Amino acid sequence: MKKFFAVVLAVLAVGSTVLPAFASSGSTQKAADTGVTINVYNWGEYISNGTDGTMDVNAEFTKRTGIHVNYTTFDTNESLYSKLAGGGAEYDVIVPSDYMVSKLAQEGMLEKLDFKNIPNFKYIDKQYRNPKYDEKNEYSVPYTWGVVGIFYNKKYVKEEETKSWDILWDKKYAGKILMFDNPRDAFGIAQKRLGYSYNTTDVNEWEAAATLLKEQKPLVQAYVMDQIFDKMDSGEAWIAPYYAGDAATLVDKNPNIGFTIPTKQGTNFFVDALCIPKGSKNKAAAEAYINFLCDPKISAANLSYIGYSTPETEAKKLLPKEVTDNPIYYPPQEILDKSEVFVNLPNSTSTLLDSLWAEVKMGGAGDTLTLIVVLCAFLVVYIVIVAVKKHKRRQEME
Repeated sequence: MKKFFAVVLAVLAVGSTVLPAFASSGSTQKAADTGVTINVYNWGEYISNGTDGTMDVNAEFTKRTGIHVNYTTFDTNESLYSKLAGGGAEYDVIVPSDYMVSKLAQEGMLEKLDFKNIPNFKYIDKQYRNPKYDEKNEYSVPYTWGVVGIFYNKKYVKEEETKSWDILWDKKYAGKILMFDNPRDAFGIAQKRLGYSYNTTDVNEWEAAATLLKEQKPLVQAYVMDQIFDKMDSGEAWIAPYYAGDAATLVDKNPNIGFTIPTKQGTNFFVDALCIPKGSKNKAAAEAYINFLCDPKISAANLSYIGYSTPETEAKKLLPKEVTDNPIYYPPQEILDKSEVFVNLPNSTSTLLDSLWAEVKMGGAGDTLTLIVVLCAFLVVYIVIVAVKKHKRRQEME
């Protein structure tokens, strides 16, 4: 049903106006080719791509502006950060989550935006402006927002069980549970179960959350991100925490899949934002792209397809009532009041988190040490083999 409305909104959006820096008449005529290509790095399944008659957002942008889009995807904020920090990759627009925006900004990895080129920022609701992760609103423009909940297979799991994060530790579902394959989300669930803040700097609380995740590991079928779609849809897995916006993909597609926002301990409220990495060679074109995505008609058509919530009231007005009244996409205030956002952690806490996450994935500190010993042993064997071969070659030459 959401895809049907996405098609309707795509048609309505064709006549909307767009861009100052790379001007467009807003008509359906194709703009002259500028010879400019921007590199956009976004989450997977996170833009309307023209499927089933819906709007192909990138193609429509190119049609209106003559600016081409080279579009690639990532699966976690951490992989995005690693790609940027490693150098060698040139991007013009990226879509990090709230806490990663502040981390990138603090490390000098983002360009300040020229809002003269983003006049459609006026449509962003005040509650999403000057957020904690970008208090002066210098580096980011909100793209979507949402909360984290639990997908479950109605054939095997009761809805009442999914109102608490405890179900992810229920032994009767061993082998049928999926878990986030990124540290902030995975630890966040354990922290809420323990009654801790996502943003604590207390070492003992982080270690307690790690212990809880290690206890869960034998029950987990796999640590995943976008792989959740295939595993849940096929029935291979029965329970998985994930982002509410993806209910449009899972719940609408498969009537056996349900979604619940845990109300017992609270959940994560997140915002994903549009940013420009430091050193972008096409900054004005990147700002034109951000401005295009903020057009209410484009935002409505785009988000109607991907399923996430819009930070624009004007875009929300264009969405069908069955979407805006759906608590999955627009949760009631009592749920939002119990939610918490991630903020950028101090370096010492981030380092601790990375270390604890490695222990969780590898099975514990003891297993990590064992792995290091094994790898060192293999290295020694390899060196010996190479040395022996060199010695034999010398003897043959003599």
